[in-house]
Amino acid sequence: MNISIHYAFLPHTDAEAALGFYRDALGFEVRNDVGYDGLRWLTVGPQGQPGTSIVLHPPATDPGITDTERQTILELIAKGSYGALMLASDDLDAVFERLVDSGADVVQEPMDQPYGVRDCAFRDPAGNLLRINQAG
Repeated sequence: MNISIHYAFLPHTDAEAALGFYRDALGFEVRNDVGYDGLRWLTVGPQGQPGTSIVLHPPATDPGITDTERQTILELIAKGSYGALMLASDDLDAVFERLVDSGADVVQEPMDQPYGVRDCAFRDPAGNLLRINQAG
């Protein structure tokens, strides 16, 4: 049996800012852009990997969420405590420089970790934490 990751979901709070980060800075391709009732769902993914995508969705839109819960979710997103994603690149330093040049929010510059990886970290425009490892 073969199991793969097909979609991962991260919230976005501004569709255009999310596109600027994921499409323009990271170089992901846009696979779907769906609007409904004034909201947008964006599906993006790395070029050459059509089976793996990230769905960037408007946060806290489920009908059963209270206004208080919605506010808590938005606060957690802004702090970077709600969603996270781990990416890998064969050229970590080049990805880091590309994201810095785009104005992305740097959390950690590339460094060797004591647990055996070299990585860096950013926050996307919504506040989601993205760690990027050097692929080995």
